Amino acid sequence: MPGRRGARAGRGWDAIPPRPTDEDSPGGEFRRAAPERGNARGAHRNSPGASADESEMAREICLRQLSMRPRTRAELATALARRQISAETIADVLDRYDEVGIIDDAAFARAWVSSRHHGRGLARRALAAELRRRGVDAEIADEALETLDPDEEAATARALVDRKLRTATGSPDAVFRRLVAMLARKGYPPGVAVRAVKDALAARDAEAAEFADGLDVDALADGATGD
Repeated sequence: MPGRRGARAGRGWDAIPPRPTDEDSPGGEFRRAAPERGNARGAHRNSPGASADESEMAREICLRQLSMRPRTRAELATALARRQISAETIADVLDRYDEVGIIDDAAFARAWVSSRHHGRGLARRALAAELRRRGVDAEIADEALETLDPDEEAATARALVDRKLRTATGSPDAVFRRLVAMLARKGYPPGVAVRAVKDALAARDAEAAEFADGLDVDALADGATGD
């Protein structure tokens, strides 16, 4: 039937609506378009325009990440790789951010140590683990942890114990074990944890003081470390 044949002929490529771009969809500026097939894919990825677009996308992703909280270089690299940004572009963008000081792992580590110690009462061991998980170099992390004074760490441990002791119930032995375990979870070494809890119990009441008086800090600390 000529009529139907003519209608079919009219439904060619010109009749297909254009595919929406990433920029047309919500949040599209942070997503990569689906790769083209065949030779077109290679031509697209190797073109100067494509490289510039990827760099711009990488910068926008970084700035969005940094607007939420400071990030390490490793955290930003992970976020970019998750968005399928090429390794070359990741290195170029992050090297530039390093140069201008937008990302600074040493400053990040110092701020992290101060914030997490004062805000959450975390000690060196826990802080070192957190920095390691965020990709901070071991040497940089060690330098940041050196800013945490041992006396300040011991005082923070005692303050944590005093706060928990206000509502603690049970026998002195049970309270002692719970509080030492609490400090251990926050990264305090056995000696610091046992000493802080013993001193706090000694100041609590007669029963707790009597129990604390019988505690051997060195022996308990050695036992906790397996010595």
